[in-house]
Amino acid sequence: APAKAKKIPSKGNNVELSSDGEVEEGSWEMEEEDGSSEEMVDDYGASSSEEEELLPIEKAALKQKSDRGGLSEDDSEEEEEEETAEEASRQKMGQKEEESPDLQLNVDIDEQFKLPTNEQIEREDILFICDPPDLHIIHQRIKGNMEVLQDFVVKREEGRTRQEYLALLRQDMAAYYSYSDFLLMKLMDIFPLPELINFLEANEVPRPVTIRTNTLKTRRRDLAQALINRGVNLDPLGKWSKTGLVIYDSSVPIGATPEYLAGHYMLQGASSLLPVMALAPQENERILDMCCAPGGKTSYIAQLMKNTGMILANDSNAERLRSVVGNLHRLGVTNAVVSNCDGRQFPKVRSCLLWGVLGGFDRVLLDAPCSGTGVISKDPAVKTNKDEKDILRCAHLQKELILSAIDSVNAASETGGYIVYCTCSIMVEENEWVVDYALKKRNVRLVATGLDFGKEGFTRFKDRRFHPSLKSTRRFYPHTHNMDGFFVAKFKKFSNAIPQAQKEPAVEAATPSAVPDTVMEPQLKKKKLEGSKVKEQKPPQPALKKRHSLQAQRRPLKA
Repeated sequence: APAKAKKIPSKGNNVELSSDGEVEEGSWEMEEEDGSSEEMVDDYGASSSEEEELLPIEKAALKQKSDRGGLSEDDSEEEEEEETAEEASRQKMGQKEEESPDLQLNVDIDEQFKLPTNEQIEREDILFICDPPDLHIIHQRIKGNMEVLQDFVVKREEGRTRQEYLALLRQDMAAYYSYSDFLLMKLMDIFPLPELINFLEANEVPRPVTIRTNTLKTRRRDLAQALINRGVNLDPLGKWSKTGLVIYDSSVPIGATPEYLAGHYMLQGASSLLPVMALAPQENERILDMCCAPGGKTSYIAQLMKNTGMILANDSNAERLRSVVGNLHRLGVTNAVVSNCDGRQFPKVRSCLLWGVLGGFDRVLLDAPCSGTGVISKDPAVKTNKDEKDILRCAHLQKELILSAIDSVNAASETGGYIVYCTCSIMVEENEWVVDYALKKRNVRLVATGLDFGKEGFTRFKDRRFHPSLKSTRRFYPHTHNMDGFFVAKFKKFSNAIPQAQKEPAVEAATPSAVPDTVMEPQLKKKKLEGSKVKEQKPPQPALKKRHSLQAQRRPLKA
């Protein structure tokens, strides 16, 4: 043992080459004890090779063993007891770990169905200010809340109302999907809860890229083959479209191919094809596209008309008309006239030479400006920058435009007399509300759009009741049709006469709440009331009142 202890400090040193005095002294002592230098060298070489082969962790283990060798028997017994206790605790922990997944699942399920207290919500709000919210926890809470609301009577927590669950759900969805509270309330009124989740998820994914073949210059088959040769992966858009193609991926920019520059196709969303298909323009007709920018629908109308007749492409924004002119030139449209006017002023320009020559349009397409709640995947800013005033402002403008569009159509047209109203919004205030307003203000009726798919429009919404013919309108959603949210309605005008009760449509359109209260009375009933109550009524119609007052004055003289 002493010889080995002396060898350790001389580890790693070469005895023959070393000049260190201590090493030489150690070697001399070992030589003296062992009795020969050869044995010392052999022993030293053997011990050094064995120790060099050991890893550091093995050396540490050997050292611990040597240290433990000097411990007493009592200490060793205590260590054995500690080891057995540790093994028993490990076995218990293993059993707990095996049971923990099931227990954890049960705990999670129980937690999902319990509403957080006000203190917990306040604490979360404070944490959200400092750190971003834990989206995984919010998502789990949304799922649990949805399960409770779907079977509320059975799964609800005692003492909790449905409004509390809905308020928490709206708060969690606003945090998870980044929507404003106002817009979420509107969406919750439109969609059932499971469908609402699908709609919100669909808005997080961009819609497929679609193009429309310009049949004025090529055929869809030839265009598809040319693009495939350039490395474009595509398919026909669907059975409902004869010109659309959907692009999955491309090795070349779709908006810069030679075919695009030559005007063989137009980059256009699938939902933008629907209003033109509903309009169904015929050859040699006069068509008005009241809000035409950027020109996709206008060029599609010209394509269906085979460059015959005349299209008046109008837009109130002069800057956007630049893209319209460029697209019409590129696509080879030759029957279009581009104008920059306010669409609300069209019926008031009867003295204009253009109006005198035209004498009214056969068909009008109104793609009205809207809030854009159907194209959130393209413009995520809509999630937070829209409020009640924006919706009502759009609805007021739309009501003015739709009355102008109806007045611009000639009801006596042999082939036409149709108006198509569409928006890229899903708000009822901008769709069914506006259509129902037009039905009450003008001599028009709703007809079938000719589109084989899409959901029916609302005939009742919350406390409002619309005309039953609104079933013929069509709604399109991103989560059901994989296209932008869209609304399409088609009118047929049966009389050019404007109902006499509507002298100031712009003023009445400014108060949406007055729409259901303004009901048109029959003309015969009005004449009787005017004849009997001439003195009591204020004169909304001067000409009619003068006529009745003269008749009332002349009758007693004749008698």
